[in-house]
Amino acid sequence: MEREGRSVRLTRSGQTYADYARTILGLHDEALAAARGDIDPEHGQVRLASVTSAAEHVLPSVLAGFLQRHPGVDLGLEVGTSERVWALLSSHEADLVIAGRPPAGIDATVHAVRPNELVVVAVPDLAERFDLGRTTWLLREAGSGTHVTCEALLAGLQVDPPRLTLGSNGAVVAGAVAGVGVTMVSRDAVARELATGELTEVKVPGTPLLRPWHAATHIRTSASTSLLLEYLLDSEHTTGWRRPSSGGFPRRSTRRGVGADGPRS
Repeated sequence: MEREGRSVRLTRSGQTYADYARTILGLHDEALAAARGDIDPEHGQVRLASVTSAAEHVLPSVLAGFLQRHPGVDLGLEVGTSERVWALLSSHEADLVIAGRPPAGIDATVHAVRPNELVVVAVPDLAERFDLGRTTWLLREAGSGTHVTCEALLAGLQVDPPRLTLGSNGAVVAGAVAGVGVTMVSRDAVARELATGELTEVKVPGTPLLRPWHAATHIRTSASTSLLLEYLLDSEHTTGWRRPSSGGFPRRSTRRGVGADGPRS
């Protein structure tokens, strides 16, 4: 460690050591959970990590149904940005990730996908006078896949409008409802607002964007985690999840690259 003003911080070598330590501890917890789960899957542990949009609008009903069917499973959920949840999988601190497409460099197995559309929304009055290059765009926090996707869209359209970073998914939706600007979000996140007319979809070239949710694990999946994956796929008519092969999505993400289905969300 080294001093920085009145505080201390990890040196580069210290950060490297900490990353290895985190992975070792993650593997230790993963090994214990896998061993216990193999003995009794119905009383094993599943460490789930999800991006905010999916955690708020896709997972609640899924987890409720799963725990009703498998009440003995110890299910933990950590919610974070796309960058954060994939890092948790990489360091073996999560067994299952629900997010957009796995990034290059993450060795993950995709077991299921679910449709997800990213739309641009605003209050009706602002939508009528929307100007692509001048209207303020409300952005998610850095590390969010939606933030990256939105910036890529604007760059592709060769415009540089005003931006306001509000952070969370709920914050950008609230800002849009208040008329502060337009925002790009999952259609699932604004289903109620679109239905009531509080928000309306803004027609922006290239949108809506199809960015399916992915349920991904390491190559080896614990017995208890398999129960959750089986529930997702067995309940397709209610959860919307399906096997990736049926839609042409890649099953594996390797360090050499992934399928070209656009920026990760």
